[in-house]
Amino acid sequence: ARLRAAGAVILGKTATTEQGWTAVSENPLTGATDNPWMAGRTAGGSSSGAAALAAAGCGPLHLGTDGAGSVRLPAHFCGVVGLKPTFGTVPYLPVPNNGALSHIGPIARDAADAELMLEVMAGPHPADYTTLPGGFRRDPAGPDLTGLRIAYSPDLGHARVDPEVAQAVEAAALAIEALGATVERVTPPWGPLGPELIRALWGPPLMPYAPADAAAEAAMDPGFVACLRENRTTSWADVQAAQSRRHAYAGAVGRWFAGRWDLLLTPAVSVAAFPHGRQVPDHWPAHPWDWLAWAEFSYPFNLAHCPAVSVPCGLTAEGLPVGLQIAGPRLSDHMVMRVARAFLAARPFRAWAG
Repeated sequence: ARLRAAGAVILGKTATTEQGWTAVSENPLTGATDNPWMAGRTAGGSSSGAAALAAAGCGPLHLGTDGAGSVRLPAHFCGVVGLKPTFGTVPYLPVPNNGALSHIGPIARDAADAELMLEVMAGPHPADYTTLPGGFRRDPAGPDLTGLRIAYSPDLGHARVDPEVAQAVEAAALAIEALGATVERVTPPWGPLGPELIRALWGPPLMPYAPADAAAEAAMDPGFVACLRENRTTSWADVQAAQSRRHAYAGAVGRWFAGRWDLLLTPAVSVAAFPHGRQVPDHWPAHPWDWLAWAEFSYPFNLAHCPAVSVPCGLTAEGLPVGLQIAGPRLSDHMVMRVARAFLAARPFRAWAG
């Protein structure tokens, strides 16, 4: 509604994954959404069509939702900018009942476009009690990043990353250092605590979609069914215990930033776009549903309600995009986007990627 009031012309509804459960771009209702860089490869998800059409140049601004990376992951796969702002920055109606994991954010081809879109959408709303005052305002600072203290973690202390992705992100960290920032390689102590925590919290909110019979299962995404089956024995007590650990985790992330760091650089995703028909690439251990294995960098900032953006930083040998994630403490959205804008000005992706 705010975008329309500001003059936006809505072109249409783009494809998502079934109930937003996965980050591969397939849905039994709409089929597979191809990656514009290579037909037959995933565009990511759950905001699959938004990122694919942004990359294809179909409309400048696209809206995504992000519960464990669903704005940033498809942005990485498709070579566009995907911003998950601080939780509560953009009103979300109806308010999701999934443990305050889901955020709304912009997907665009350019950092400045994403900032403009966020400025329009942000701000408190009477029907969303989680929204924050103040909205979002772009930081007018230029590309000189002198004075910023930026941590860089290639693996958060636990994540597997494909070599071509790691190399592109390493080069991006060096480019940001060349803009004047102090960049130091680190291993955040909270990183290895994330995998168990997100898996304890991801499945239970999806259980209302659990099928009642075999006919319902046959019409659903098989990976979604496998996820639901694995979580059938999860109890209310299990979820509450996980939420308690989540609160401690979020506090640890906040204290870590406050102790020394303005921002954190990581890969956005561990892999480049892989073929449709699977939840993980062929060269990774097979699993019926656990796409989170290659998305270990995104969900920490859903758990901690911190802003994070994926910006394109390179191409693999196959010509597939790689995303750099820039994350910061709560309410540092303006700084996150300042660095994103400075990086893309120094290394304009579209200019050299074609």
